[in-house]
Amino acid sequence: MKLNKTVETILNKQINAEFWSANVYLSMSAWFEKQGLSGMAGWMRAQYQEENSHALKLYDYVIERGGEVKLAAIDAVQTEWKSVLDVFEDTLKHECKVTEMINNCYEVALSEKDHATAIMLHWFIEEQVEEESNVQTILDKIALVGEKTKSLYLLDKELGARQA
Repeated sequence: MKLNKTVETILNKQINAEFWSANVYLSMSAWFEKQGLSGMAGWMRAQYQEENSHALKLYDYVIERGGEVKLAAIDAVQTEWKSVLDVFEDTLKHECKVTEMINNCYEVALSEKDHATAIMLHWFIEEQVEEESNVQTILDKIALVGEKTKSLYLLDKELGARQA
């Protein structure tokens, strides 16, 4: 069965949002590199790759269901932050917004009685729980140790161990 047009539209919106999200993380990675925090930069670069893979997962799904993918221009993203804490606070806000968008996609799929899309979106819903939890854990560590040089060094080293 061909993809419902309403569902196709919301999934295209999400595909484009995921590519924009990837750029947000790449910008954060560049900011961390400028600060000499290559571990945090690597963590954000892994986030960039993950967001691209999310966009492509949706892209492939739309194609598989006989829909049409419509890519749009990607809006500019923020490039400067005040501190490491500021970056990770923005990251959590961003992930909460993505969760809201995924939940909206799910609601549209349900309202259109597109159960296949609703089931596919379960993966994204679970992924968002993990994303928010991971960032909250980092924020909790920053709250615990602060942003002192030695603390940042250890957190940078820990985050740099993440595999994409």
